[in-house]
Amino acid sequence: MGNLRFEVVAEAFRKKPQDVATPADRPSDYFGKYVFNRQKMYKYLPRDVYEKLIDVIDNGARLDRSIADGVAKGMKQWADEQGVTHYTHWFQPLTEGTAEKHDAFIEHDGKGGMIEDFSGKLLVQQEPDASSFPSGGIRNTFEARGYSAWDPTSPVFIIDDTLCIPTIFISYTGEALDYKAPLLRSLHAVNVAATEVCHYFYPEVRKVQANLGWEQEYFLVDESLYSARPDLMLTGRTLMGHDSAKNQQMDDHYFGAIPERVQAFMKDLEIQALELGIPVKTRHNEVAPNQFELAPIYEECNLAIDHNMLLMQLMKRVARHHSFRVLLHEKPFAGINGSGKHNNWSLATDTGVLLHAPGKSAEENLRFVVFIVETLKAVWRHNGLLKASIMSATNAHRLGANEAPPAIISSFLGKQLSDLLRKIETADTEDLFTVAGKQGMKLDIPEIPELLIDNTDRNRTSPFAFTGNRFEFRAVGSEANCAAAMIVLNTAVAEALTEFRQRVDALVAEGKDQTEAIIEVVRDDIRLSRPIHFEGNGYSDEWRQEAQRRGLDTETSCPRIFDRYLDAASVKMFEHMNVMRRNELAARNEVKWETYTKKIQIEARVLGDITMNHVVPVATHYQSRLAKTVQNMYEIFSREEADQITARNKKIIIEIGERTQAIETGVEELVEARRVANRIDSARERAIAYHDTVAPRLEEIRYQIDKLELIVSDELWTLPKYRELLFIR
Repeated sequence: MGNLRFEVVAEAFRKKPQDVATPADRPSDYFGKYVFNRQKMYKYLPRDVYEKLIDVIDNGARLDRSIADGVAKGMKQWADEQGVTHYTHWFQPLTEGTAEKHDAFIEHDGKGGMIEDFSGKLLVQQEPDASSFPSGGIRNTFEARGYSAWDPTSPVFIIDDTLCIPTIFISYTGEALDYKAPLLRSLHAVNVAATEVCHYFYPEVRKVQANLGWEQEYFLVDESLYSARPDLMLTGRTLMGHDSAKNQQMDDHYFGAIPERVQAFMKDLEIQALELGIPVKTRHNEVAPNQFELAPIYEECNLAIDHNMLLMQLMKRVARHHSFRVLLHEKPFAGINGSGKHNNWSLATDTGVLLHAPGKSAEENLRFVVFIVETLKAVWRHNGLLKASIMSATNAHRLGANEAPPAIISSFLGKQLSDLLRKIETADTEDLFTVAGKQGMKLDIPEIPELLIDNTDRNRTSPFAFTGNRFEFRAVGSEANCAAAMIVLNTAVAEALTEFRQRVDALVAEGKDQTEAIIEVVRDDIRLSRPIHFEGNGYSDEWRQEAQRRGLDTETSCPRIFDRYLDAASVKMFEHMNVMRRNELAARNEVKWETYTKKIQIEARVLGDITMNHVVPVATHYQSRLAKTVQNMYEIFSREEADQITARNKKIIIEIGERTQAIETGVEELVEARRVANRIDSARERAIAYHDTVAPRLEEIRYQIDKLELIVSDELWTLPKYRELLFIR
């Protein structure tokens, strides 16, 4: 039984990197090869159709369905040339993944044969079955009708033989059943609100878009080792496993040389990602062994999120070709760093970046301060809701674990910007809005050139840090759909900017100078949002106590954190900004509570299975072997000698008995806790019961198993250990 594990481990270590079919061309030559981008639109669409479609994409014009047939015809021609035979509406239901139903390009020709066809009607709208996707009670099981509708702002792409059309997904009665529909509404809201505020400074601005640059962290595990760990296969994380003697404590993996097998995987992934128009740029080793990161150039927020969802799907496919499995769980291994997905968010007009400083004039610097302060106000007002947007059963393992942002939302600005905001509260001088840019710093090493130092440092414990020309929302989980966090952030900022404009306009109507009115409102909002500013150590106990005194949300229970979606202030914001209605928010919470319960439920069932079918039998087998050895000693030696010789084995025999008994009792209690929780009708209360009574027992059982792993003979232990899982050869 143990020998099989050794064979699996040995096979994993013998594996060599696979050859990667690298295109001879430069990345810029094959970037977007399988994307119906503007270049292909221009080539395959009639001119009038092309211009109308670009107007929709660039200016938010309403889609004229009369052009749909022309667009579909051009897409079909391009797809035919790529050997495509099917099409699908590609959408993002509330499962955190993507969904697709493939249909062939065929129709009856009316003469007993078939013809290849793709009409504008099929491009614009389809009717997938909505009954089997999470809906939070919006739809009954017998009410199956739902609609997917084309999102022309995200380009169509090809995967294998299928044309993939990004779409929204809504119910028959119009409620959003996905992430994209409310995301697009939130982007529209922030565009309208930010554009109106921009007109105080730049009357020529036509639109404002939110940009996003995500940083995707992930683990790689050899496929054979992965297959030998049922917990990894079924839950995405190891439910047991003692620390390896060496893990990340030497800090030698971070930014280290990329292992050869991993490098081959990364090259293959990058090529395929670039062909799909995903502008991947950065790759490196992360802190934990077997942990890596991939990051793209920033893009418009909606497109960036589509690309991230597509990339996660692509990563899993490519990894299989290299005998790897990708782990996107936020905490697949205890005792080492977990994985996040830092969301670098900014606002940009059609003429420049709004969060960029310094400006060329006091007016430009005032613009910078306005957008910084109103963003901070949005984060302060809805800090609990922002936390709810990134919370999940999986991310809860990572947040606050001295490796990731704590489960309290705060914002780090850096000394220079913090000093500036303090100055604005009281000063009244001509240089009030002087904002320094990158400063030169000379090192006393002749060979090293002058360095340009940013106007802020970094604080890795800050969930929402300003990093020069953007905010970095660091608390988003690695397997999450970024849209959840971006919907809340965009909507909250839109609300803050809308209120800002209304207050400034009211003061101007009273006869106050516009600049004076802007400064007065900015000062009020600096004072108002002061509790969200924090420059210190977010991991400290002192900060938690201070955060409570400041009125920030310090709740740590995942199911209770979801309540923030239904706070009066949250509902008011979403409805006023026309992003989601109360019933949609309530439905999403039902889905969140059900998802939380199911994930803990699956983990509990898997742990019970592994415990009783792997751990306890192996431990008792080793115990029996030791007992036989002890018995043999008494047959050979005198009692006094045998007592001395067998003392250690007796101690181990007793410890194994005590720990296996604790495990068996723990599993019985775990089953009973589940049984009690499952009888609760309310999805919220059932999730809370799983959090309070089921999840803690998983850790109690794990503690006993991990101790057994240290004393049971290595040759008998059936499950690959951390020292084998965590080091790719």
